[in-house]
Amino acid sequence: MHLIYTSQTPNGIKAPIVAEELGLPYRLIRVDLGAGEQQRPEFLGINPNGRIPALVDQTDPARPIRLFESGAILIHLAERGGGLLPTGGQTRADTLSWLFLQVAGLGPAFGQAGHFLNAPERLPYAIGRFRDEAARHLDVIEQQLKRHEWLNGASFSIADIAHFSWLRMAGYAGLNLNEAPHVRRWVDTIAARPGVKRGLDAVAGR
Repeated sequence: MHLIYTSQTPNGIKAPIVAEELGLPYRLIRVDLGAGEQQRPEFLGINPNGRIPALVDQTDPARPIRLFESGAILIHLAERGGGLLPTGGQTRADTLSWLFLQVAGLGPAFGQAGHFLNAPERLPYAIGRFRDEAARHLDVIEQQLKRHEWLNGASFSIADIAHFSWLRMAGYAGLNLNEAPHVRRWVDTIAARPGVKRGLDAVAGR
């Protein structure tokens, strides 16, 4: 059993989607970010950074494994479930490269762009800087998906799930997916997958 501590945010939906896609047993534990539950001592014992998601793998109850940071969690679940991460060669390398582009690049750019676009005090320099960087990342993904069905060039993977979680709400960063037709096609294809639907419903409490 995997305990997934999460909330309905772009980073928060990733792990439940992976668990559903792979058929892994899990229990979703919602963290109320508005109430500051992510800063409570019991949560900080799992993730000292005080952010969601976090995971406790109880496959061996005597030796539970704690993980935090969505990229680490996705790799762990993929290896546990035996899917969504190729086992070797260039396709595995490409999957990990695209995954870390999301966690280190696209996600922060989208998050900061949305933050400053919605801030009480609008700061034109900050908005321009992060929206431009979000747009640049969107174009990188668009160019890859123009040539390939999936980001790693071969198969649906944790890299697609990680990027999907942010790109499905590109409007938050002030971007329009109608200007990136290959990304739009890819987002719609992923959103229609039964496992993805179940993961989104689980986080939403449906």
